[in-house]
Amino acid sequence: MIGMKDSCILITMQQKQTEWAWQWDKLSDDNLWLFTQWIEPNTMEDFRGKDVLDCGCGGGQHLQFIAKYCRSALGVDLNALESAKKRIGQFSNITLAEADIAGMDLKRIFDIVYSIGVLHHTDNPDNSFKNIARHAKPGGRVIVWVYSREGNALNRFVLEPIKSLIVRHLPRSVVLFMARIMTALLYIPIYTIYLLPLKWLPFYEYFDNWRKLSYERNVLNVFDKMNAPQTWFISEKQIRSWFDPKEFSEIHITPYKGVSWRGSGVKI
Repeated sequence: MIGMKDSCILITMQQKQTEWAWQWDKLSDDNLWLFTQWIEPNTMEDFRGKDVLDCGCGGGQHLQFIAKYCRSALGVDLNALESAKKRIGQFSNITLAEADIAGMDLKRIFDIVYSIGVLHHTDNPDNSFKNIARHAKPGGRVIVWVYSREGNALNRFVLEPIKSLIVRHLPRSVVLFMARIMTALLYIPIYTIYLLPLKWLPFYEYFDNWRKLSYERNVLNVFDKMNAPQTWFISEKQIRSWFDPKEFSEIHITPYKGVSWRGSGVKI
């Protein structure tokens, strides 16, 4: 495994955020089926025999999923590599590097470059996308999953202001306790009113996933939104601008559960 200090040049365009190290030390996401839905129309078989770059690998969960398929994978993260080391240390084909995905220059290009749930937390998602995309080979694939501007009015106009004014200033242990309480309370409407065919309700599609996930995984859903130091919500126009037809072929951009976007394309 490549160590954090000797793995690559660290370009600190974005400041480190200790919130992420705390989160991935305490919580994890082991739901392969979610990952497979986030990367659609790509499949796990697309990773077979490929050299892969995970941009913003966090606790290393996604690297763990692809390890048995890929020839090699490099996981890059600025904040949570210690947690990733614990998770993927058993895989000889996985290495880690500490770097800012917005400014890194890995001096390598890859068959597949992906970033799942990360770009919308960077200082400048547009620049971050451009930088990760340049690490894909011609004919290589870029895959992203991001929060959408569409369908997230409550998060944008209610949760984000509350987070900035109050939640950001609380100890992380207190925020996690709050997330556990909020998660438990959300089960009440999710298993009552949200079982009715009222598709106009906010997060109607999204809560369908809640009923498939464990309580602990749903705690992560809530805590992640409360814990993130910053969040941008990506519009359809914005994500389509990332996958410029002059630079990509086989472009696929689709909504997911009404609150996020899946995007992928092959580098020309």
